[in-house]
Amino acid sequence: MATSELLTSLEDGVLTVTFNRPEQRNAMTWAMYEGLVSACSQADADPSVRVLVLRGAGSKAFVAGTDISQFSSFASGDDGVAYEHRIAGVLDRLESVTKPTLAVVRGYCVGGGLGLAGVCDLRVASSDAQFGVPIARTLGNCLSMNGYSLLVANLGRARTLDLLLRSRLLSASEALSAGFVSEVCEPSELDALASRVIGELLSHSPLSMWAAKEALGRLRRSSLPDGDDIVARVFGSEDFRSAVQSFVAKEKPTWTGR
Repeated sequence: MATSELLTSLEDGVLTVTFNRPEQRNAMTWAMYEGLVSACSQADADPSVRVLVLRGAGSKAFVAGTDISQFSSFASGDDGVAYEHRIAGVLDRLESVTKPTLAVVRGYCVGGGLGLAGVCDLRVASSDAQFGVPIARTLGNCLSMNGYSLLVANLGRARTLDLLLRSRLLSASEALSAGFVSEVCEPSELDALASRVIGELLSHSPLSMWAAKEALGRLRRSSLPDGDDIVARVFGSEDFRSAVQSFVAKEKPTWTGR
């Protein structure tokens, strides 16, 4: 499923997905999530596809999370549970793509964008990239257990808690030090860096790379506990509902803990 908000192109064995809402910092709509799932299916079904690449249009963002307007209709914690299950389905589909996946990051990679980059096999970034999940100071929502697991797998427990509790963003150099991104370069050099990494992937054994992806994916998912009760409590709270309204109105939220 392709829309003007999500572009796909196939050239020389590389299927590129571009999140194309640059004025909204490429915030994800449901149509974009569905288009990404379709692209994952295309990557698996088409033997000519050797690498799947994700990138954001423009210079401001890779993906700045889910479009907040889609939260305005939430009426209960069950809506939050359904939302997180839906997002987990997208992340699982991307993680399970049988071909190597590469996120090419410039600008903001936050919220759902961090999840999308996190399930890719490799990430490269420009020096102006920023990474985080600043929900403790914006919407007051939470992640699914799958989302927390991804952060811990990529960043470690201590850095994950520092990121979430302080609601701060990692710079590109910090993300490099943490091992979250493989390489960092100047913005003008990002395309060349991505091309070099893609060239390496195209030259390697598809089965060896698939085995590594599949094994590590199984290891991460093998111990995931249920967390629907956590999601239901947070998304069903007064704080979340009022914070969504405050965000849309461009006001600072007031937290009550209820």
